[in-house]
Amino acid sequence: MFISALEMKKRTAAIGLLMSLLPLGQPLIMKTGFTLTTAGVILAIPAEAKANNAGFYYNRGIEKINAGNYSEAISDFSKAIKRVILSIPEEAEANNAVFYYNRGIEKVNAGNYSGAISDFSKVIKIDPKFVDAYVFRGYVTFDLKEYYGAISDYNKAIEINPEYALPYYNRGIAKKKLGDYSGAISDFSKAIKIENRADAYVHRALIKDEQLQDPYGAISDYNKAIEINPKYALSYYNRGIAKIKLGDYSGAISDYSKAIEINPKYTNAYINRGVEKNKVGDMKGACSDWKQASILGDEDAAKWVKEYCN
Repeated sequence: MFISALEMKKRTAAIGLLMSLLPLGQPLIMKTGFTLTTAGVILAIPAEAKANNAGFYYNRGIEKINAGNYSEAISDFSKAIKRVILSIPEEAEANNAVFYYNRGIEKVNAGNYSGAISDFSKVIKIDPKFVDAYVFRGYVTFDLKEYYGAISDYNKAIEINPEYALPYYNRGIAKKKLGDYSGAISDFSKAIKIENRADAYVHRALIKDEQLQDPYGAISDYNKAIEINPKYALSYYNRGIAKIKLGDYSGAISDYSKAIEINPKYTNAYINRGVEKNKVGDMKGACSDWKQASILGDEDAAKWVKEYCN
């Protein structure tokens, strides 16, 4: 039978993992007062004083970030840091932590990970309790595949603030990468308890489905993720895969359809929906889905269309 030759596409929960380390829909800014803002940082100054004023460069850096000019923003933050270092010693340390933190964030956005780690490390040296510097350094370290180092930074962030959900969530992802599934589930559960995170439910569900062979438990978590965020296409897509394991093909087709409704360019959802349509005898529908996946650039789908749909 043709369908036996069609291996289900690898589920895509790990796709975009880099950004899933951060809150959905959020920029690369953590939730403390130390963010990219000029509020309460500096007062207006005479024009002739601007050239030697750290605040001028700091504010201009913020404006360049808002305009998407990251490289020039980094340059302005660097100038601000240089001027603060030359300023009053008592002011220098407190301000430098903020400047280095913001510059580190912009270096992450610019892909300069080594520079970002250096800046976050400087923040921590100045202020060892600056929790988001550990979170961001862990984020960058994780992306460099240094998972133990990332966990170490998340451990420190949790030590500083045990009620901060994000370090638990990120640490859970790192533990999952290392095969520590029970540890990962524990961290995702803690993140959920602190902050009802849809993405934490999705990652916990993946472990239940893939490693624990518990599709019922996985579906329960996907249901919660969808309840929190009804527009989270990945929740529907993965729930569809779990339903297949239970023989619920029509339920899987419905979930793939919902994922496609949310994201019309969801290639794997078209492919998998086509597979399930073929299983229930709807070859015309299957070919339609594979043709769409082919249009979106999937080479396997193009081969299936050529072989089975002409």
